[in-house]
Parts: sequence; C-alpha cells; structure tokens
Amino acid sequence: MKNSRRSAVDPFIVMDVVQSAAEAEAAGRRIIHMEVGQPGTRAPALARSAVAAALDAQPLGYTVTLGLPVLRRSIAQLYARWYGITLDPARVVVTTGSSGAFLLAFSALFDTGARVGVCEPGYPSYRHILKALGLSAVGVPTHAAAGHRLRPSDLPDGLEGLILASPNNPTGTIHDRAELAALIARCSEAGTAFVSDEIYHGLHYGDRAVSALEISDDVYVINSFSKYFSMTGWRVGWMVVPPDQVRVIERLAQNMFVCAPHVSQVAALAALDAADELEQNRAHYAENRRLMLEGLPKAGFARLAPPDGAFYCYADVSDLTDDSRALASRMLAEAGVAVTPGLDFDPVRGSQTLRFSYAATTADIQEGLARLADFMRRWQGTRAAG
Repeated sequence: MKNSRRSAVDPFIVMDVVQSAAEAEAAGRRIIHMEVGQPGTRAPALARSAVAAALDAQPLGYTVTLGLPVLRRSIAQLYARWYGITLDPARVVVTTGSSGAFLLAFSALFDTGARVGVCEPGYPSYRHILKALGLSAVGVPTHAAAGHRLRPSDLPDGLEGLILASPNNPTGTIHDRAELAALIARCSEAGTAFVSDEIYHGLHYGDRAVSALEISDDVYVINSFSKYFSMTGWRVGWMVVPPDQVRVIERLAQNMFVCAPHVSQVAALAALDAADELEQNRAHYAENRRLMLEGLPKAGFARLAPPDGAFYCYADVSDLTDDSRALASRMLAEAGVAVTPGLDFDPVRGSQTLRFSYAATTADIQEGLARLADFMRRWQGTRAAG
C-alpha cells in the first residue's frame, strides 16, 4: 500500500527515547527519566476528587464541541487573575490537549503550501504537524548568545504564519513584553498570522511570562493543562481565538474531534481552583532547576544558559560530541539516565546539543545527576585513553 507524502514525517525522537527507556525498565533496570516533559507531580487533588464524584453522578458523554461552558468561563477568569485581561469566554475553545489545538489552528489559518516560521531550537511537533497538513515549516534559528530570543529582524519575508513558544521548549527562554510586542507588530505589518504557544505559562523562576493577549486580540493563543497543572495524560487544553474565528474553529473541531474528553474537562475545571498545590509544584521545579544548574556543569555539561521557565536545561555539547543521539544512547545504556538528543529540536545544529528535563521528583534528579557525573568521568577517561 502506498503512503501519502504527508505521512513521511520524522519521528518524535523523545518518544523513541521513552520507548527505549521503557524496554530497559521492562528488563528490570531502574531508569532516571530526564528525557520527557512529564511532571513528576500528580494531577491536583481537587481534580482527582472531582472526577471520582463525576463518575458516579453522570454518564460523561459528549459535551458541546467548544467545551463545557462553565470550564470556558473559568479559563476566561484565569486570564483575569494571571494577566489582568477581561476575556470573553465565547473566544475560549477547549481542545484535546495542545496537540489538538495546533491541528485546529494550522487547519484554520493556512492553505496547502503555506510557509510557517518555527524557532530552532523549538518543539519538534510543530514541524511534523505542519508537514502532515501539507504546509512548509520554515526554521528560524535562535542563538545562545542572544538567550535564544527571537527578534523581528530574524524573520524571513514571505511567512504566512509564525508560531512562538514563551517559555520555549527546549531552552526555557521567556520573551518579555517589549520583545513579544515587537514580534507581533512585525507579523501584523507583514500579514503573518501569529500563534502563541503558552503551555508552559505558570512555570517561571523570575518574572512571569507575558500572554500575547496582553498585546493583541488578533492572535491565536494555545495553552494546556499538561504542564503547570500536571495533567499530561488527561489530554485537555484550550485555545483563545479572535471573535471572528470561533465558528471557523468550531466547524473544524466538530468534524475532527467532536469534543475534548468530558472526564478530562471535569478534572480541568477543578484544577483551576488548586492554586496552592500548583504553586507548591512550581517550588518543587525551582529546586530541581537549582540542582541541575549546579550539578550539570560539575558532571561536564558546562555550556548551558539558566532557563527562565518550563522545566528543561538545553546544553551545548559540541565540546564533547558531534553525535548527540549516540551520546544519549550511551547514557541510557551505561548510566540508566534517559535524555533527549537535540536533533528533536534543531535538525541543523541538534547533533551537538542535549535536552535535560527536570520535571521528575527531586530524588530522581539528585540520583540522575550523580549517575551522569559518574558516567562522564568514565566516558571521558575512555576517550583520553583512546
């Protein structure tokens, strides 16, 4: 059977690493997971309790396509609390994770062949989803010397769209208000649709991240309950779109997804009231971040910039290797530590970078750093002897 050209997307390498780690665990090994952005914290207690009650009280069938009205209102209220924005709940669309939101946004905004800018390094699924939809992902390189911040002058002409994550995955870079406003203005002048990926909002270690909605209403904003709310497996997110785009998105979502999972929407609604627990989680990540910034250089990974947000450290390992995938494989095989090669995030320069996630438990981070230090001593000793 012949496959479509759209199906010829590259693998999501981090999920390949997850599979290899799972196989090692099935063989009886204990693996420290620094590869995936999987919170080590559970869904908030309020969310779990709400689901338990709902399972006995209602059938949890289809909801309206745009999401439970009470959840959409509560998400709008979140924007008032976090950003001081008055947001019409009618503009909020509940989605099947942020992945569902990307599919809807790209389908609504771009025709076949459209050129859409993506940061490199950046989240790999942007490229892969765009390709699967018959669109062209245009890599826009950022650089460590500039803190991996994207500037208007970096954008090539002829883009029909730009997707920007702040905080960024994998670098943790946050664009401040002036930087974000300048990019949105450049896109507006050029007729370029601006899509803001804000799924790591809430996970910051200095100034909070700025929402694109604080600057303009003529943007698409995508968020999720996966990261800050510790609900990755629940597959529930949301998007905020301009008023004239709501029905466009609704029609697409009706046919592509029907609705987001009802049970996950119940959990999400309760999670929005779990501020105290969620802020304790953020303090947990802050401690893990401190340990990583102290321990990675001691282990031999000295070329990294402190992340502003999210829960990743992105390391330049060009002094160690030009094959980050092979190095990551050896770390898993010999140290039992799973990390992600940078090729996932930057197909041009990623062979010389690694991403370390610190979303796991603090105990696992401490053990992982010790294992990495021991591995690097042995590995560099072998290199010197050879």
